Amino acid sequence: MNPIFRPQRLLGEGMLAAAQRHPDKTALVVEGEPFSYLQLKEASLRLASSLRSHGLNKGDKVAVYMDNTWPCIVSVYGTLLAGGVFFIINPQTKADKLLYYLQDSEAKILMTDSHLEKKYFAITDETTHLQTIIASGGNSAKKLIPKISLVDFMDVIDESIPMAVPQSLNPVDLAAFIYTSGSTGEPKAIMHTHQAMVFTAWSLIEYIRLAQSDRILVVIPFAFDYGLYQLLMAMKLGATLIVERSFTFPAKIYQRIEEQKVTVFPGVPTVFAMMIATHNKKKMSFPTITRITNTAAALPAASIPSLQEIFPNALIYKMYGLSECKRVCYLEPELINKKPQSVGKAIPGTDTFLLDPDGNPVAAGEVGILHVRGPHVMVGYWKLPELSNKMLKPGRYPGEQVLCTHDWFKMDEDGDLYFVGRSDDIIKTRGEKVSPTEVENVLHRTVPGVREAVVVGVKDEMLGQAIVAYLVMETNTETNDRLVKKICLANLENFMVPQTIIFLDEMPKTPNGKIDRKLLLEQAEVGK
Repeated sequence: MNPIFRPQRLLGEGMLAAAQRHPDKTALVVEGEPFSYLQLKEASLRLASSLRSHGLNKGDKVAVYMDNTWPCIVSVYGTLLAGGVFFIINPQTKADKLLYYLQDSEAKILMTDSHLEKKYFAITDETTHLQTIIASGGNSAKKLIPKISLVDFMDVIDESIPMAVPQSLNPVDLAAFIYTSGSTGEPKAIMHTHQAMVFTAWSLIEYIRLAQSDRILVVIPFAFDYGLYQLLMAMKLGATLIVERSFTFPAKIYQRIEEQKVTVFPGVPTVFAMMIATHNKKKMSFPTITRITNTAAALPAASIPSLQEIFPNALIYKMYGLSECKRVCYLEPELINKKPQSVGKAIPGTDTFLLDPDGNPVAAGEVGILHVRGPHVMVGYWKLPELSNKMLKPGRYPGEQVLCTHDWFKMDEDGDLYFVGRSDDIIKTRGEKVSPTEVENVLHRTVPGVREAVVVGVKDEMLGQAIVAYLVMETNTETNDRLVKKICLANLENFMVPQTIIFLDEMPKTPNGKIDRKLLLEQAEVGK
């Protein structure tokens, strides 16, 4: 069958089809350097061939411990074409946690960057499954490690013969592990099949209304599935992905948007908060961008008018998801002003519904636990059957499993969802239940100059839990805790008003760019 018309059942097939259609088209612009689809295809097939020669068998695990770079992207597709299961580790990860990932996953091969060698050389003696390290950008391959082969990435690309036929796989074979951030205990590996990830990518492409002509900018680590799916969507579609390592230097990113005529900008609230702060000092506008997307945390409704000024021609997508199914729902961008607090309906091809703790459906307007049904739901957690059973519940048909998110939502009469809070985030104070999200929304909406707001609950002998609000304010904003509490009293029930207001210069962030709520909670407990 002509590869152009062959169904895309496996995760790597979309890139191969795009390379067949337009080999000379720019697939990637990595820190300003362009790479064509043909270059990506050839490099990936060469790496796949080398991985097989180094003992990679169908289903073996490959750890990709790299920045957002050309070798990282080639490592993803090379692993897929060789029949392996890839997972990406954030390059900020320290040696002890790297060892945990390698041991837990039973990874046979480590793809990495030589500038990280102090970290991976520190733990190679303790690994029990690792057989090969392929490193880019340096002289790691010249070192000697007992029982582990060291190979230079460029030698592999230059010297290997491209694999003629990709490894034969079944769509229900595993394609990737997505490790959670580890906010509760050790990181957990979420297992996703080829068919689940192919389905998810096409569902996202459909509702974000992506086209082959799009130029998508990614500043989010590929280790974060939100960043990874920008790559998977772009390569499946035959679009162009503009790749940057991070948003650390915003001025550089703004320049890249303009010079590359970016049309799609995926962000997280912390990125958008920084952009709005800059915009408030000196107006800026990016008219080439036609869609912006947000996930990782709720986008405050108060941010939307500023984003509409910065991106005057863009549809704004508010979304909610979790790594166990990638994405749950999205708000149609035409409703952004009508329903700014909503995260919308289920993504195409899936269902969502709310149940009470006893498993009974809840009426519109009532709070319930969100459940998700569809092909995008994970197989389970690697080597954690009890935890898998906690998250995966019996579905409508015998053998079917649905995902219980354990997050609280409301649904309006139109079927649009509203996030209330995570089950472990709900604050119980004075005998009442308080959603941190609701208090955060009020702080954003009513307190002048709030850039970021996080609300947590700490143990309190009299109240059960006391409410603590962390705020990052715009530069030159004059306020104090008494003024903030006064505004809250005018806009919230008394029991929802924070007992403590803490001002920060910036919020602590996880390696994926999310606000580190766990660290803030720990700080609040210590300072109580």
